[in-house]
Amino acid sequence: QVQLVESGGGSVQSGGSLRLSCVASGYTYRKYCMAWFRQAPGKERELVSSISTYGTTSYADSVKGRFTISQDNAKNTLYLQMNSLKPEDTAMYYCAVDPEGPYYGRGYYCLHTPVGYNYWGQGTQVTVSS
Repeated sequence: QVQLVESGGGSVQSGGSLRLSCVASGYTYRKYCMAWFRQAPGKERELVSSISTYGTTSYADSVKGRFTISQDNAKNTLYLQMNSLKPEDTAMYYCAVDPEGPYYGRGYYCLHTPVGYNYWGQGTQVTVSS
């Protein structure tokens, strides 16, 4: 049984930083995509960033240059370093795994939609005040 447990959320002021962590257990896929999604009240869940076993990464335009995704395979942990936080970053942040990824098409890539990510954590709340 795959389990994902997020931590690191909290309340910060605009311009502050947070580092989210997601500890994964219960799967032994040789390749996969892992991602951070977020969902604000009344809005659809959206991709923040993804990373594949091949190290390819992607970011939403709204977080490029401010957020960095990384993984520590020895610790089975996914991270999201969030700097220069803005009030519009306020949301519940979810860690997710797509065991079918990455996909190939002019390079390896991960899906940008929640569909295809079979495993999800419970979420961690990030609140940024102005």
